[in-house]
Amino acid sequence: MRKNVFQIVKAASAAVIASLVFVLIFTLIIQLFSLPMNAVKPVNQVFKIVSIVVGGLIFIRGEKGWLKGIIYGFAAVIVTYLLYGLISQSLSFSWKFILEIVLGVVSGAITGIAVNIRRRA
Repeated sequence: MRKNVFQIVKAASAAVIASLVFVLIFTLIIQLFSLPMNAVKPVNQVFKIVSIVVGGLIFIRGEKGWLKGIIYGFAAVIVTYLLYGLISQSLSFSWKFILEIVLGVVSGAITGIAVNIRRRA
């Protein structure tokens, strides 16, 4: 049980850190190349998904990878949402936030399943 909790915490932490790094790099790219602001939201969604996948591939092991993936995907979305809200000094909850949670949970679950399939092969 303790091992599973540590895997989930490490995977969620890695996802949050990766997401922040991606956003910082993207912010620099926006500043350098004057990209349109309507590109920010979709790119950030891709970054969140990639970050969740990265966290799971690195830290999730063993049985019930799908369940661990659901939990760390959920945790990563909540933490990144709160961090971005604190950074931008605005938190708003809407149906889009629910979609982000669903996307994070599905990404985590798929990654948890994929990790176990990859280990067996």
